[in-house]
Amino acid sequence: MTDASQALPYTFQSDDGPLVYQDTGSGTPLVLLHGGFTDHTMWRDMVPALAAAGHRVIAPDARGHGASANASRPFRFTDDLAALLRHLDTGPAILVGMSMGGGTAVDTALEHPELVRALVVSGVGTSEPEYTDPWTKDSVARYYGTLMAGDLEGWLEVVAEAVAGPHREVDEVDPDIVRRVREMSRATALKHTVGEQDWHVPVTDTWARAATVTAPTLAVNGALDAPDLIAMAERLVTTVATKGHTITIEGAGHYANMEQPDTFATHLLDWLTAGC
Repeated sequence: MTDASQALPYTFQSDDGPLVYQDTGSGTPLVLLHGGFTDHTMWRDMVPALAAAGHRVIAPDARGHGASANASRPFRFTDDLAALLRHLDTGPAILVGMSMGGGTAVDTALEHPELVRALVVSGVGTSEPEYTDPWTKDSVARYYGTLMAGDLEGWLEVVAEAVAGPHREVDEVDPDIVRRVREMSRATALKHTVGEQDWHVPVTDTWARAATVTAPTLAVNGALDAPDLIAMAERLVTTVATKGHTITIEGAGHYANMEQPDTFATHLLDWLTAGC
């Protein structure tokens, strides 16, 4: 562990290469899981407040993202996370996941429930998204179309549009947030090559199995995020066995934790203080 002022990452030697994580503060373990193609630094503005509130804040780079190793054989994000938490001997932890990270958090509640004390998702339901809204379907098609075509700059334009969401133009978003998301995404994309083997093994039947989740569950959504993504998070909190709670952050989109980190942290800490 480190104090809140130290941000240097640690390395966990997994059974398929090193995985990088930040470990800050002490107290109840709280794990921050980043979105797809980003890395643990997306949470940087929230870490000091969470650590000061008495939490051991653990923020890993998922396999194939940030400074963590790419896969060389089949893997699941949830199993990587479980191995890290067991290595750190955290016991059950509060998992906070944005987008892809939220899917991993839910997967972990399903596959490794003994490691999950509480569950928080943002802009996601489970790791099996279902898209119905035209804006989201078009965005996802262009996102993967440009990426698979090797059009990095075109893909980064779609990434920026996803930061803004369907209700704003990119130039209406804090340019520093757009820059940071683009930089993280570019760095992760450059770790990979077009057409490389995808070793990720998905967790399946997650929506039906979500009804078995007993961990207290919170959804924190940006009001300006895509309707599909908000709806899936809201669906999750009404599906889990404990019947969770939803909070909306006005004026923020998909990356609410970056656009309004203080507000996000306050809502999260208030929910935890209230006993979830």
